[in-house]
Amino acid sequence: MLFEITNLIAVSAAGAPADGTMQQSDDSGAPSFNPLVVLELISDTKEEAIAWLLSRIRTPQQAGGDGDGFLSMAECQYIIKHELETLRAKDETHVPGYSNAKLYPGKSIIRRLLSKGILIQMFPLHHKEELKRLSFSWYKKFKLSLQPLDEIRHYYGEGQALYFGFLEYFTFALVPMALFGVPYYMFDWEDYDKYVAFAVFNVVWCTIILELWKRSSATLAYHWGTLSRKKAFEEPRPGFHGVLGYNPVTDREEPLYPNAKRQLRIYLVSLPFVLLCLYLSLYVMMIYFQMEGWALSVHDQDPSFWTGVLLYIPSIIYAVVIEAMNLVYRYAAEFLTEWENHRLESSYQNHLVLKVLVFNFFNCFASLFYIAFVMQDMVLLSQSLATLLITSQILNQFMEAFLPYWLQRRRNKKMIRKVQKKRTPGDKELPLAEQVRLEADMSTYLGTFDDYLELFLLFGYVSLFSCVYPLAAVLVVLNNVTEVYSDAFKMCHVFKRPFADPAANIGVWQLAFETMSVIAVVTNCALIGMSPQVKAYFPESETQLILWTVAIEHGLLAFKFILTFLIPDVPKHIQIKLARLEFESLEALKKKVNRLIWIL
Repeated sequence: MLFEITNLIAVSAAGAPADGTMQQSDDSGAPSFNPLVVLELISDTKEEAIAWLLSRIRTPQQAGGDGDGFLSMAECQYIIKHELETLRAKDETHVPGYSNAKLYPGKSIIRRLLSKGILIQMFPLHHKEELKRLSFSWYKKFKLSLQPLDEIRHYYGEGQALYFGFLEYFTFALVPMALFGVPYYMFDWEDYDKYVAFAVFNVVWCTIILELWKRSSATLAYHWGTLSRKKAFEEPRPGFHGVLGYNPVTDREEPLYPNAKRQLRIYLVSLPFVLLCLYLSLYVMMIYFQMEGWALSVHDQDPSFWTGVLLYIPSIIYAVVIEAMNLVYRYAAEFLTEWENHRLESSYQNHLVLKVLVFNFFNCFASLFYIAFVMQDMVLLSQSLATLLITSQILNQFMEAFLPYWLQRRRNKKMIRKVQKKRTPGDKELPLAEQVRLEADMSTYLGTFDDYLELFLLFGYVSLFSCVYPLAAVLVVLNNVTEVYSDAFKMCHVFKRPFADPAANIGVWQLAFETMSVIAVVTNCALIGMSPQVKAYFPESETQLILWTVAIEHGLLAFKFILTFLIPDVPKHIQIKLARLEFESLEALKKKVNRLIWIL
């Protein structure tokens, strides 16, 4: 029995591709061919191009194995992806049937097909039974317990598991602050000047939790076998272009692009654009303050319930505008970073993260800094923080959970209606071919970038200004709990399965959070110095107050950096295990060398 999958190529662990057909060989309907990765080509792909691609996929994989009992499915899919991406042209000058898709010896075939739009996407398939088990232990059963990180890692890979591990760690780290904040809010929240104790707590909290996370991250990475993983050699990005030249490292021809030209694009175009966006953000912020002033004047003229509600409207509108500006800027930042023509994916990601973080930080927190240190209005600061935090969480839950779920359900219903017309009454589940097509039409998971960005902004709201609104930590804990379940549901049922991303830590985001913690120390020290309790100790000299505040802030920063050296990133027992492993490897190598010498 044959299953036709138009313009799809499925690849198994053994490397055998199925060009539109898959066979079933037993009465139970179980397919003899178990596809792991699918390549989707454009609908009118030339036959000669498909035949050529199939022959190139089959050639190096004749002796492949399925990895059962040794590798997880996610690892097999990652290896297949690596093998496909390293398929290189030999003596071909172009893709058969496409004279404009030029090739040269050593050029990545998959990257060329992607850049020319012949290959639409390449994605790994879900495994129904494993997905059901993971879904049940992860989100289908509400329980107050840890996430199944080992199962997440087994199914999705280390990068995804580390994100959920960090989300879980961040949530638990917020619990002490939430417990401290509730009574503080209930009994002392009307007196906004008595926030010194909470500010001191913030300084200590944000200093310690990130150091402890590095140890927790190292423990997870060691358990998963990626702690000592060396950085893989990076190939050029699919979108990278330039003049064909010789690369002495790879000893083959590939596009070369002058670094000086890239730097000119960054400093003469990208940087001015970012500064222009920051100026526009500042302009919108001043409009927000004008709206706040208008709402306050209306309330002062006629105090009532409705004018009291009106006081929150400018902040709500501003929060919505902030989210819209962040979204529009994100697309612009991606376009600019692509236009800068970075050769490596890591360089592309670092420049994109920098652009997005700078704008998002300024856009989200500039108004709070202005209220705190220019207007010095703690009542308005508390109100603005609460409104921005609650509104952004509601919008994020809508955009990240409800909207993708609703769109995917619409797509699934259309596909299932088409399938039901072809199915016989005895079929209990979708045929494999239709399941592949269904997954091909699912939304693409774009990685953990947006997830980490959201946590970064929440960390900023909590660590910078929660001393004037102690319930901030409570709101973030509630958000994170719902985030775990919504993200888990999306990963299992809304998005295509992503390829595994072997990782030993959370990468550049660790530096981003640590930078935010340094800013939090400075901000909280400044808020402490502005409090009436502290000012009372310096009734005659404001200069002394400033000097003492700066001295304490420098002392706390020094304490923070000393802690960085005192608390090892890798726990002692794991350091011993790593050293033991290295010793045993050297001993085994010595024995092998001695055996070879004896034989000779």
